[in-house]
Formats: sequence, structure tokens, C-alpha cells
Amino acid sequence: MATTKILIIGGTGWIGKFMVEASAKAGHPTFALVRESTLSDPAKTPIIQSFKTLGGDIHDHESLVKAIKQVDVVISTVSYMHLPDQFKIISAIKEAGNVKFGNDVDHANGVDEAKSLIFDDKVQIRRTIESEGIPYTYVVANFFTGHFLPTLSELIATPTPLHKVIILGDGNPRAVFNTEEDVATYTIRTVDDPRTLNKTLYIKQLANTLSCNDLVSLWEKKTGKTLERVYVTEDELLKQIQESSFPVNMGLAICHAAFVKEEHTNFQIDPSFGVEASQLYPHVKYTTVDELLDEKYNRTPFYLNQFIPVNKV
Repeated sequence: MATTKILIIGGTGWIGKFMVEASAKAGHPTFALVRESTLSDPAKTPIIQSFKTLGGDIHDHESLVKAIKQVDVVISTVSYMHLPDQFKIISAIKEAGNVKFGNDVDHANGVDEAKSLIFDDKVQIRRTIESEGIPYTYVVANFFTGHFLPTLSELIATPTPLHKVIILGDGNPRAVFNTEEDVATYTIRTVDDPRTLNKTLYIKQLANTLSCNDLVSLWEKKTGKTLERVYVTEDELLKQIQESSFPVNMGLAICHAAFVKEEHTNFQIDPSFGVEASQLYPHVKYTTVDELLDEKYNRTPFYLNQFIPVNKV
């Protein structure tokens, strides 16, 4: 049975709850830093019951240090809205292992909206961890399918009707899609694995690496429907980003990095600093995009239809 004690910061959040479940399932003593206001929130009760709570607050240095001293590994799943708070975690964690996850910002050259809102902060967080000598594993999750492959029921209002599909550029650059559950499973696998120490784990399975054109063609094959493909040029996309407000501009900027600049896949993993998850853990059964587009999951390729009106293309 696993004995490594894991503290998950952000354990009641969107990805945090998957991380908690994966950690507990693997047999690790699993803890989460939970504020008093969260403990009293009825909506959070089912999640809180799945782990041991450690009282504390990310903004209270003493309580944060106290919580970290009780565990062996810290996994931070704080959202992009709270990225600067990770520096508070770093200051309290110098003697603890630290597992991070997110876009591969060391290979990112996104437009200003993505760089200023996310990428630049993440680069600075990484460099600070390294300069402090904290043992780490960075986890590059790429696109979460729960967000970037919405179901039809989640597409409540779309400016572009669903007999059409928005495609960026020529639709050929490839991006990587992973379920939240699989990202959590792979992340927990790294906890006691010396092969991932001070390296980046890329969750980059070939079966889940698809272009927009691939994604649409696969959905059409699954459903027997044919979509009208609306191609948005890079110049048109950049104009949309500049004219949009947060969070739409950020979402479009991230898609620009993946679907136009191909930043999920335009580099080779150097074994001196990185490893690929499915190669490192070949026995882990992960969910493929092909499976997600089946009727059981009902995922779709209409993410961009939510943000780009066809009459503006």
C-alpha cells in the first residue's frame, strides 16, 4: 500500500477533485488544504468526505507551513485565476516535493493575452521552484476534454449554429486532448517515481493527438452527420482576440497557440528534461478521443462555436 502522504492544494476545485480521487484510489494518505468557508459549503461536502482536511489558508503563511510539514508531497491545482498565489506555496515548501501541471510554457510563444494572463506567470513559477532547489515534477496536461470537447447539453448558447463548425487556420495543426481523470492518474503515478524527479511529464498520447480537421471528421463518422466547416484565418482570429474581453480573449489565445502555432506538438521531448506519460506507464488504460466521441460520452468538436460568430468570419 502507498505510504507517501500527499497534500492537494485546490482539492475542492475542478481538477483538484479528480486529483483527490486518484490519490485516494492509489492508496495514498490524501489531505487537502481547506478553508473554514469551504468546510461549511454544502456543495463541497461530497468532495470533502473523500479526503482528510488540514485547516489552513494559502494566504496564511504559518498555517500553510504547518500543513506542508505533515506531508511528503504537495500537488498544487490552483486555478489560473490564482497563479500568483503559487509563489506563497513555494515560500512554504522548500523542503517538500512539488508537483505542478499545466501548459508547457517553456515552449509557448502565445499572443500577448495568453502570455500575460497565464504563460508568463507559469514560467516565473517554474524558475522560482528551480532556483529554490525544490524537488519537482511538472505535469503538462494540454487540453482537458471536459472543457475543450463540450457535450451538446453544455452548448446552451452558441453564436455559430451547430450545423457549422469553427476551425482555426487550415485546421491541420494538432493538439493533445486528455480527460481530467487520466491527467490525475498519471500525476499520482509520478509521486514515488524517481524517473520523473526534476523533470516534466508530458501527457501526449498519439491516439489523443488530433487536428481540428481530424476531430471534425471523426465526429462526422461517429454521428453520420456532415458539418459545414468555417475556416478562420490567423489574422481574423487575432482580431477577435483583440476585440474580446476576458475570459473569451484568453480562451481564444490558448486555442491560437495550440491550433495555429501547434505548440502542443511542435517539439520533441528531450529525455534530459522530459518524459511522456503513456511510454512511462504503458499499463495505464487511458480514454481516447475516439471513445469520447461515442454516444456514451457525447463529446463534440464545437468548442469554438461558443466564441466566434460565423457572421464575423
